[in-house]
Amino acid sequence: MTARRFLSIILSWAMAMAIAVPGFSQNQYDIFIDSLKTNVNRQVYGQKWHRGGYRHRVPYRHIVSTPVIPDSVDMAYHKKKNFWRAGAEVVGLNVSLWAFDRYVKHGDYAYISWETIKENFKHGFEWDNDHLITNMFAHPYNGSMFFNAGRSNGFNFWQSELFAIGGSAMWEMCMEREYPSTNDIIATPIGGAAIGEVLYRASDLVLDDSSTGGERFGREAAAFILDPMRGINRIVTGQAWKKRYTSGRRFGLPPISVELSVGPRLLAMIDNDGFKAGGAAEVNLEYGDRFELTTKVPYDYFSFLLETQMVKTQPLLSRIEIIGRLLSKEIIDEERINMNVGMYQHFDYFDSDTIRNLENDEIIPENVPYKFGTPASLGIGSMIRYIPNSQMSVDGFAHFNVVALAGVLTDLYRGNDERNYSWGGGYSVKAGMNWAMANDKISLKIANQFYHIFTRNNFDTSSTWMTRPKSGIFHIEGGDNGVSTFNHFEANVNFRLKDNLYFTEGFDIYYRHTYYKDLVLNVTNEKGEQTRISNLKWNSKQIGAYIMLTYKF
Repeated sequence: MTARRFLSIILSWAMAMAIAVPGFSQNQYDIFIDSLKTNVNRQVYGQKWHRGGYRHRVPYRHIVSTPVIPDSVDMAYHKKKNFWRAGAEVVGLNVSLWAFDRYVKHGDYAYISWETIKENFKHGFEWDNDHLITNMFAHPYNGSMFFNAGRSNGFNFWQSELFAIGGSAMWEMCMEREYPSTNDIIATPIGGAAIGEVLYRASDLVLDDSSTGGERFGREAAAFILDPMRGINRIVTGQAWKKRYTSGRRFGLPPISVELSVGPRLLAMIDNDGFKAGGAAEVNLEYGDRFELTTKVPYDYFSFLLETQMVKTQPLLSRIEIIGRLLSKEIIDEERINMNVGMYQHFDYFDSDTIRNLENDEIIPENVPYKFGTPASLGIGSMIRYIPNSQMSVDGFAHFNVVALAGVLTDLYRGNDERNYSWGGGYSVKAGMNWAMANDKISLKIANQFYHIFTRNNFDTSSTWMTRPKSGIFHIEGGDNGVSTFNHFEANVNFRLKDNLYFTEGFDIYYRHTYYKDLVLNVTNEKGEQTRISNLKWNSKQIGAYIMLTYKF
């Protein structure tokens, strides 16, 4: 339900943007470019002007509508802070979630008392066993609502993060009878800031306080779906129906691109004959100007990718990627080349499931290629654009990140009701390149993401591992400390068919290697014979191919 709700939110945003924000002609664009050469617009967008024109104009990127700077009246209005209302909303959200768990779901963990709260403080934090989508997506999404309680009450990005930390701490220490979770207190506020800022800025694009009637209702409803906390605040304060002569947008209308792709997809395990086929959909959003000169405003530029699939045995939500710029500085500004460096926050989520079940006597893992998430990752990055001639454009990016928290698949399952991945930390390296003809008739994209994670033993080593047919019983000694690497390579090519409609074909390669340096398995077969196995290493490789129709709004 959580994944489906999030998908509906993003698709609502894409449709709202396509309907609510009109397109613009080249003539209108040129007029806007001229208007932005004033000092006030340079101050707002941080632009520097030269013969190359506005920096976000790369051939394959279609801008949804004419960028508009925020009105000074709206900017002043959104700076009004209300600490008590924001705090009350964080507490109210936690109490509401607890009441639902206690009186509707009747969850054992929701039967709290003063004794359970004291025990939580006494015992302290430990790693929990929730499933990947719960720990890597659902909890950060809840954190986004804590974050946006602050954001929609006038607080900036960094101040709002404190509300996310406070809301998460309150839940972990007081609202469950389970011991507080180490991973949740990290993933919820940090991942929540990434998701929260994306949704907050998305809702800002949809709103227009100067509209009335059915249009106004539709905009308010779409904004509420995108950012429930902001929607609640607008209802409480009366902003939801108050007509103003300005749009009320905190950020105006920055350059924004929306792409929607749908089509068939094939998944296959390399080195065996397992494969699955079905449908897939992908939403790509790009917000802001990649090549702003100098900026210290978090998320004035970000990219967002959401991938879903309808493939038998595979999860609906297969991938989420957020890259949000926190600050940047341009180091090269020439007619044909631009380059900047900055600091970026990253949120990554990859999920898959069994491609083919194996039933034999060998001690080998289930055929799940990968499960991986990094809700807390931060690093340095650079973007560059090069225009060799009037016929083409090339741009690229590179990022090096510290991964404070990651979850990566462990091959030997714990059981259906417990997590099947290990916690760890490490680093990641991302790089990619785009090439496009000036008229955007054809464009090519290649990108690679590499993660190196040091996993730690945080399972209960007294537990018996899952029994599989004809495999005997696995019993663990020493835990699953080790090293896991995960690599994702993707490439695609776009051909323009007509206007904004494109034909897209591409492929992905997923590779995971895990070395369990402390893991020792005592395996007992049906005859009672025991085998001791150590120095375990496993590889998994999956390839995905797809053909899609892409519409660039």
